[in-house]
Amino acid sequence: YFFINDKFYAFKKEKIMKTKFLPIIILLIGCSNTHKEYTIQEFMDITSFGGSSFSHDEKSILIRSNESGVYNAYEIDLKTHDLKQLTFSDSNSISPISYFPNDKRFLFRSDQGGNEILHIYLNNLDGSTVDLTPGVKSRSLFLNWANDKKSFFFTSNKRNPKYMDLYEMDIDSFKSKLIFKNDDALNIGDISKNKRYLALSKTYTRDNSDLYIYNFDNQNLKKVLFEETDVNHSPAGFSLDSKTLYYVTDLDSEFRYLKKYNIETGKVELVQKENWDIVANYFSESGKYRITTINKDSQTEIKILNTINGKYLKLPKMPSGNISSINISKSESLMSFYHGGAQSPGDLYYYKIGSRKPSRLTSSMNPLIDQKHLGKAKIVRFNSLDGLEIPAIYYKPPQANRNNKVPALVKVHGGPGGQARVGYRASTQFLVNNGYAVLDINNRGSSGYGKTFQTLDDQAHGKGDLDDCVAAIDWLKNQNHIDGENIGILGGSYGGYMVMAAMAFRPDAFDVGVNIFGVTNWIRTLKSIPPWWEAARESLYKELGNPFTQEDYLYSISPLFHAENIKKPVLILQGANDPRVLQVESDEMVDAIKKQNVPVEYVVFPDEGHGFSKKKNQITSNETILTFLDKYLK
Repeated sequence: YFFINDKFYAFKKEKIMKTKFLPIIILLIGCSNTHKEYTIQEFMDITSFGGSSFSHDEKSILIRSNESGVYNAYEIDLKTHDLKQLTFSDSNSISPISYFPNDKRFLFRSDQGGNEILHIYLNNLDGSTVDLTPGVKSRSLFLNWANDKKSFFFTSNKRNPKYMDLYEMDIDSFKSKLIFKNDDALNIGDISKNKRYLALSKTYTRDNSDLYIYNFDNQNLKKVLFEETDVNHSPAGFSLDSKTLYYVTDLDSEFRYLKKYNIETGKVELVQKENWDIVANYFSESGKYRITTINKDSQTEIKILNTINGKYLKLPKMPSGNISSINISKSESLMSFYHGGAQSPGDLYYYKIGSRKPSRLTSSMNPLIDQKHLGKAKIVRFNSLDGLEIPAIYYKPPQANRNNKVPALVKVHGGPGGQARVGYRASTQFLVNNGYAVLDINNRGSSGYGKTFQTLDDQAHGKGDLDDCVAAIDWLKNQNHIDGENIGILGGSYGGYMVMAAMAFRPDAFDVGVNIFGVTNWIRTLKSIPPWWEAARESLYKELGNPFTQEDYLYSISPLFHAENIKKPVLILQGANDPRVLQVESDEMVDAIKKQNVPVEYVVFPDEGHGFSKKKNQITSNETILTFLDKYLK
């Protein structure tokens, strides 16, 4: 008698040899795939890293990390790989921008408690800091360094809360001057190397934007590329000689591709076209390399062209996952990048171009966590209720099988117009590890799958996009390892809206809902959008509805006004400083659900905004979600 992989076998004894005694042998083979569940504290012991700026001597890299519990600035020595903390905030997240061109001072950005009113700060060599863009209500964003490295450009709404103007700051005096007054609410792009031209765009809808060039010499703002049909044009950087503007467009195409426009002649040329959206294009310091980022079926693909020989640079071979965030040093001999996958957080590497192997600089993963106990990401597709094909990313718990069926969650991304992408999400893997299958869907209206697909939910929210969520239930039920009687829905921001829409408009579809700072009253949300969103206001109204002229429609799709239909348990999580989805929305939604005598749980984080950035709050939120699901779903 013996066991193999938890199965019991009994074999009939055969006469083997003539012996006085027949020994009885019992062989026990331990199960090699015993599943281990981890606590959220163990998942939060995973450190997140981001950003990369080479120092002027190319001996160190500036990054951000939440190793201390809050994002701070750190420096990595490229010789010893030692990590040194440079800022010591215990409240507001700090995100380093760049070292100075000729010394190790650096710029960083930060807000107050997640209110998104970002300022640019100087960190001096002695560790002291200076707010370079003060103002209680003014928001400032770094754009880039001037070509001579004596100044940098930034945008700010300090003149008018609605408009992001362009400023230049001298780094000797730290005095700034207004160089472009943005009263037309344009999106500011790149500045040419000779400081003569500024590229801008005007967004009308998600499928219609125009391209502009501003000439600083004669102060002329010129619209270029006059197409009659709905076409998107977005600036993607100037050439090194400042004579050509690169831009991405979807003219006569579902996906965005790269072209260039000669400023003097008006001649347009095709540069690069893929079968997916090109989402970024930029050059190294002297223009030797042109880097292109492609959004390929919810994953990042990088291509680096050597502009001298016309050949693509071979990227180093890496394990499964994706390379992203390429940064090439000033000498163009070093490269930094991040690499990660669904089961592994992104780690920073640096690489001597032309060498055989990159050097790993960070170790994100908690060594106590074994990847075999996490879920692999599988890209799948299913048909919605009207037959439309919906892409999704599926995470199957390793312990799930036909004999051990697990509950499931349909997860909806933020936006509108966001995208579920393959990558490490501690919150997702925590649920998967603890026995919940997760189907992260790209419902109609998501980006990355063509401009037609992205506009299918325009002024139809809570309808076809919600049908896609409901159709996901059928796909899950067809998996032989899913407990089809226990399926919930979870999402944040726009995804949180979809959760509440499901609870109110499809009350029998899902068994529970987890709403993370989701919109519940579109009338209030669209009337109270941050003033610095002025450039996107018209596009938002076109997609979602105008709260001043379409109040009846927005009332009809807002879950708050249909709470009487809700009958399944709901969990709501909210940041008190959220400038996008105000806390009052979640307060009112909770009160409305309570009136229906439906179980509702509510957690507010007083020091967070639209997203939870502090480890202690991430631990609390994820523990709360798991406890709620274990109570009402598992």
